[in-house]
Parts: sequence; structure tokens; C-alpha cells
Amino acid sequence: MVKHIEHIGVAVDNIEEALKTFEVLLSSQSYKKEIVESEGVKTAFIRVGESKVELLEATNKDSPIAKFLKTNKTGFHHIAFEVDNIDVELKRLKNKGFKLIHEAPKSGADNKQIAFLHPKSTQGILVELCQEKRE
Repeated sequence: MVKHIEHIGVAVDNIEEALKTFEVLLSSQSYKKEIVESEGVKTAFIRVGESKVELLEATNKDSPIAKFLKTNKTGFHHIAFEVDNIDVELKRLKNKGFKLIHEAPKSGADNKQIAFLHPKSTQGILVELCQEKRE
């Protein structure tokens, strides 16, 4: 079951420059920066109430963010929903005809297990499902 909007992802060319803008805009400091090697991305998170904004900068030219920025401008990249059980949600959505980019969850930023749904099955919006990693 979807619990809430976990974060909105924003693709940027330069994360440090973007942080200067968003920290002033949101009157909040980034609480976490990290590199996710498997995705070729550097991330920074800023809290906005119960949700977050995730800034995403490519760390290599072959990363999904680098490819996105080649064809799009800096800006909205994806919306992420926190779910109770990511495995159950992926199975449910696949059975309902949604196209999955990830058939199984993988390790993501901010201590999350993540999986993306293809925009072709979500009205053109890249959707991320995420769940706090369990020990």
C-alpha cells in the first residue's frame, strides 16, 4: 500500500549550485548527500514537511541522469512513493499491467530499497517505489 509521497526527484547539472537555490527557496539545509555508484548519481536531500526534494547529478556520462539531461532540461525527473512492502507492490502493479523497469527492488539512496515503473505505463511520469531498508 502506498503511504505517502516520499520525495520528488530533480535532475541537475551541478548539485552544489542547485543546493544554493533550493536551500534558500525551502528555508532548509540538505541533511544528506551521497553517491549511489550503481546508478551513477550523486544525490542531496532536503526535507519539505513530511516529504523531501532529491537533487540528482550524474557522476558519469552513461548514467540514467546523464541520459535524461541530454534530452531534457534540468528539472523534474521523478516522483517517489513510500510503500509498506515494495515486493508486494511490484507484484500487484505488474499483475495490473504496469511495466516495471526493475522487477525486484535494489539498493538506493537514503537507506531505501527502490524500484522504478516505466513512464509508458504511468501517464508519462517516471515513478519510483521505495521502502526503508530492513535489517
